[in-house]
Amino acid sequence: MSRPRHILPGFRLSLGFTITYLSLIVLFPLSMLVWKATSGGWEHMLATLTQARVISSLKLSFGTAFAAALVNGLFGLITAWALERYAFPGRRLLDAMVDLPFALPTAVAGIALVTLYAPNGWIGAWLAQHDIKAAYAPLGITIALTFVGFPFVVRTLQPVIADLSMDVEEAAACLGANRWQTLTRIVFPALLPSTLAGMTLAFGRAVGEYGSVVFISGNLPFKTEIAPLLITMRLEEYDYSGAATIGVVMLAASFTILVLSNLLAQWSRKRTGMR
Repeated sequence: MSRPRHILPGFRLSLGFTITYLSLIVLFPLSMLVWKATSGGWEHMLATLTQARVISSLKLSFGTAFAAALVNGLFGLITAWALERYAFPGRRLLDAMVDLPFALPTAVAGIALVTLYAPNGWIGAWLAQHDIKAAYAPLGITIALTFVGFPFVVRTLQPVIADLSMDVEEAAACLGANRWQTLTRIVFPALLPSTLAGMTLAFGRAVGEYGSVVFISGNLPFKTEIAPLLITMRLEEYDYSGAATIGVVMLAASFTILVLSNLLAQWSRKRTGMR
């Protein structure tokens, strides 16, 4: 029997090129990060990770990223549903605007958010009248992380919603289910895996965000200082081992997030019947 023909000839050559490219671009640099973190000794790593300032920055980064992921999960689901299920004027323009956080430089986004949410900004002035501080506070960091992570949830959900058959919803309505019952028992369970996958991607993107946050956070130690900023400060102090140690923690968290995202994507494909 003849062996099946493939578009790309030479499995061994293709696999070898893939492994070599992946090693040069991803694996070797990341392994050097781990090596640099351990170059100062395990005692230095432990001393760095147990510092109150480092713990505070890590809590702030992960806490605000988690809060932003929850917000994006709710409003990203609503946005994706509206874009896929309804036809209205300006739909294509609105759909294109979802990708703006991908194309916009993060520093530009940070400046725009500060201008908007500062105490003298359009929204910040209104919030100040209600004793709500957005800029230079954890709320401002959450807003910035919500901005950068929003497209991940929408783009993850859109193809799932597009493939979601309306026959099941119509059957539920014919059997007497109201809209709320159809939403909670038919639609939402089918979209839950993809929603969680999109939220995981948004969370992973937000954890390492720097450009859009550094302007609106205020960079106050123990209050609004994020972990990526602390890494930059350690580099400026020539504490390369300490900066790499914090980076290894972020790397481990990012890798865990990607593994969870892949597991959720597989679960989503099984639930929806997609390959």
